[in-house]
Amino acid sequence: MSSGSESYTDPNTMYGRQWPCLRQFCVFMENRVGRLHDLMRQLERHDLRTVALSIDDSVDCAIVRLMFDNFERARELLQLGSFSFIETDIIGVELPETEQPFLTVCTTLLQAEINIHYTYPLLYRRGGQGAIALYVDDIDRGLELLVDKGHQLVFEQDLLEDDEYL
Repeated sequence: MSSGSESYTDPNTMYGRQWPCLRQFCVFMENRVGRLHDLMRQLERHDLRTVALSIDDSVDCAIVRLMFDNFERARELLQLGSFSFIETDIIGVELPETEQPFLTVCTTLLQAEINIHYTYPLLYRRGGQGAIALYVDDIDRGLELLVDKGHQLVFEQDLLEDDEYL
């Protein structure tokens, strides 16, 4: 839609298509018995499938990193449950069919001096291949390099259509 020299871009067009990043939720919570159970009960009872879970804890608090097959529904449930969280874009990449799949992915990013801050596995398989989530210091450049080197990215839509849950 356009009015005069200004153009209008619908901001809701990026997700749900081949958006090159996955959406990760970082939930901040008190590090006490039963708190993770409360979080997962709130989320998984509503037909929401967890595709990744990573916990970084300290004495007093924990950061739970989560990814779901429907990030919009997850956001809604986290808000309704009054959980403190932030959202981040993260790269999903299939592990290549090599003898050293993690090394292959890491080498691709190292060659451009892109730092991997953290990674964890995705509960995702396509064509028998597993996948990992990567948080890097330059997501745009990381995506570009991975695609240029022939790596298969995992998109939001892929999380709904993996081999394990068809």
